Amino acid sequence: MSHDTVLIGTIAAGIGVAFILGLLAARLSLPPLVGYLVAGIVVGPFTPGYVADSGIAAQLAELGVILLMFGVGLHFSLGDLVAVRRIVVPGALLQTTITSAVGAGLARLWGSSWGNSIVLGLCLGVASTAVLLKALEARDRLDSPEGRVAVGWLVVEDVSMVLALVLLPAIAPLFAGDSSSQLNIGVVALSIGAAIAKVVAFVALMFFVGRRFVPWLLARVVKLGSRELFTLAVLVMALGVGTIASELFGVSFALGAFFAGAVISESELSRRAAADALPMQDAFAVLFFVSVGMLFDPMVIVRHPGQVVTLVAIVVVWKSLISGTLIRLLGESPRSALLVGASLGQIGEFSFVVAALGVSLGLATRDTQALVVAAAIAAIPLNGAVINLASRWERRRKPALHPLSSSAVSADDETDLFDCADLSGHVVLVGYGRVGSTVAEALAKAGAQHVVVEERERIVEGLRRRGERAIQGDASRPDVLERANIARAHLVVITAPEPLRGRRIAELARAANPGIVIAVRTHSAAEQAYFEEHFATPALGRAVYAEREAALSLAHYSLMALGRSDDDSDMIVGSMRDRPTAATETFKIGMTTDFQVPAAPH
Repeated sequence: MSHDTVLIGTIAAGIGVAFILGLLAARLSLPPLVGYLVAGIVVGPFTPGYVADSGIAAQLAELGVILLMFGVGLHFSLGDLVAVRRIVVPGALLQTTITSAVGAGLARLWGSSWGNSIVLGLCLGVASTAVLLKALEARDRLDSPEGRVAVGWLVVEDVSMVLALVLLPAIAPLFAGDSSSQLNIGVVALSIGAAIAKVVAFVALMFFVGRRFVPWLLARVVKLGSRELFTLAVLVMALGVGTIASELFGVSFALGAFFAGAVISESELSRRAAADALPMQDAFAVLFFVSVGMLFDPMVIVRHPGQVVTLVAIVVVWKSLISGTLIRLLGESPRSALLVGASLGQIGEFSFVVAALGVSLGLATRDTQALVVAAAIAAIPLNGAVINLASRWERRRKPALHPLSSSAVSADDETDLFDCADLSGHVVLVGYGRVGSTVAEALAKAGAQHVVVEERERIVEGLRRRGERAIQGDASRPDVLERANIARAHLVVITAPEPLRGRRIAELARAANPGIVIAVRTHSAAEQAYFEEHFATPALGRAVYAEREAALSLAHYSLMALGRSDDDSDMIVGSMRDRPTAATETFKIGMTTDFQVPAAPH
């Protein structure tokens, strides 16, 4: 391949193969990330055929982690981090220390040197940011109490790994037989002090300066009225603060980007920042998993099968147990201990960085690096299964909830608002914008049970604080609709403006519940005709063409303004509709627009 096209070829090969194998994994009911990891093995140097550039793939993966951490910062403010410090600071530090000691002790039993053992132990002690965040997002737990604990735990672990990366070069001569051991111990002490001072200085800078300057700058850009400039400004904040953190303070790019997102979250612009600048993070996150697969040498399983199995057991079982136990001992609920502990049973990006640095310093061997990658690849899909088991067990353990009403769920009973298993014959409302909020108001006034599915976490959090059922996630994904208990719903109202998303949601809803009534918002006559032909028959719903409904409403008002009676205006406008209305109950929303909902079965 030409040198000029290596970057393009790496991206094309990585994303292309990941798409095919991710699609295959999804068809086999496996997490798509399993396909992404296998894609990395396929295009990696240890399998025949095309070999992608591993160096470029690693840099693209780092960019994905930076954007991922920036997105987390957008809805995890510094105040949230301070609020959970009592749990995450001692808990994460203890877990990292204990697990690292266990891993190092095992390596010594296997005959490894002290340097190699320390590197292996550190690799096992830290969880993957990318894996944990994807798991929380997929299960609508990122903005939950346990989600905040998990993210705070990650931040503390990342800071501890930053210190480890600073210290490894300093301690390398100690384990290489250097004669000036006393001098090196002094260097280690100075390195520890300098690393802690740099991290504290960076956090102080972001807290006292960044939280004022960054929102101020974005507000000035917004006034210019350029969407492109605002998107660039957000990316500059994420990458620029990450670069400053790395170059001036010795903090990782990803941790710097996290704090950049945290200071932006203090302003009202955070929602727009997420919508404009973060859609690309998913593509780069895929490249992260591909790059992990590229590091995997399948022969390590042949050479060290027992060691691979042991390391996977430590990562998946031991880390989950020790993390959950520490969280419970520190005063968190059994629910948080179970779910957060389960989500921490994996390793990822910092493990690979530590292993690579250990090899470059002569502390660790290539086989140790291969063992770390093998353990990560096995642990990541197993961790998803562990989280699913923990979630199912938690749902079965909880007592049944009463149907939703204003008196059934208190505003501070936040955990109940994540579980819709008790609902039946309810309405699933997709989207809570200007249209969705109006429909929700009508449903609430009518006393109809409903659950809102919305992607914007701040909207979801606000609804839950009011005691309303709300699910955060993309309704075009089966697992999100499953959490809304779509299989037992009577009606789904789709207010999403994107036609393809609307079609996908309708298809999933009808597949899960063949008798469900579908009401959907469309933006063209062709799209309305499509929905009416395939989904919204008179008996099973309605497709509303937004512009046509607005035109009919204006026509109705115009006729009334000219002196026609309300009945005459209704008759004229009614004759202009595309099809006759069904024998249904009608909710009046606004002045004249009818929203048709077939009567629920008694």
